[in-house]
Amino acid sequence: MYPTKYTKAASIDDAVKALGADDEATILAGGQTLIATMKQHLAAPSELVDVRGIDGMVGISLEGDTLVIGAATTHADVAGSADVQKHSPALASLAAGIGDPAVRHVGTIGGSVANNDPAADYPAALLALGATVVTNQREMAADAFFDGLFGTALEEGEIITAVKFPKAQAAAYAKFPQPASLFALVGVFVAKGADGVRVSVTGAGDEGVFRSEPLEAALGADWSEAAAKGADVGTDGLMSDIHGSAGYRANLIKVMAARAVASA
Repeated sequence: MYPTKYTKAASIDDAVKALGADDEATILAGGQTLIATMKQHLAAPSELVDVRGIDGMVGISLEGDTLVIGAATTHADVAGSADVQKHSPALASLAAGIGDPAVRHVGTIGGSVANNDPAADYPAALLALGATVVTNQREMAADAFFDGLFGTALEEGEIITAVKFPKAQAAAYAKFPQPASLFALVGVFVAKGADGVRVSVTGAGDEGVFRSEPLEAALGADWSEAAAKGADVGTDGLMSDIHGSAGYRANLIKVMAARAVASA
C-alpha cells in the first residue's frame, strides 16, 4: 500500500479538523472496502481518520418508536442487538447475512451507508424503512441521501454519526447472494407502514439501490406472494453482467420480493 498517516479522532470536531487539513484524508470506520481498495492501489488516502472511538458513534438505543444506531456500530452488533431484533427483526436478519463473521465483526453500518456500494444490503433497508441519516451537520431522509453508484449527498467535512429507523408494521429482506463475494446479486427489502408499502432493490440497478414502483403498487393493493410474483417488473435500468442479464435480474427481483413478503 501507499504510505499513509493514521489518526484516531477523539471527537467529531477532531475528525472534521483532520479532514479539513488534508484534501486526501478520508474516514476510516470498519475499513472493509477502503483497506481492500488501498491494497489494490485503487485508493491512496494520505491520512486515515479513525472514528470508531468517538463517544456516541457506537451503540444502539430506542427513542420511542425510533431505533437509533450509531454509525460506527458493527454489523454483528446490529444483528445481535435485542433492541434491533424487537423493533426491526428484518434489519437484524439483514445484518446477520452480510459477508462472513470476520466482516460482520469489523464492518460498520455508517461505513456501508457512506460507501453506497450498488450491491450492499444496508442501503436497501434504509430506503424501504424510510430511515433518516444523521450527520454532524444535518438529518437527511434516505430517499434524498443515495445518489447513484457509490454516490451520496454527503458534503466535504460531513460525517455520518447515526441512522434512525422508524418502526414498520411488517418488513423483511430477501437476498440472492453472489457466491464468491456474498454481495447481493439481487436483494429486495419490503416494508409496510402507516404511509403504505415501500420496496427497495439492491444489486440489480445500473445506478445502484432504488425503489421499485411496480412492486410498491402491486403490494400496496395486495400484500401477498402472488402479487409480488405478478408485478410488472421490467428490465429498464437493470444491469447485465457475467453474473446475470437484466432479464434474469428482473425475474429475481420478483422472486426475492415474494420470499420477503412470505417472511414478513
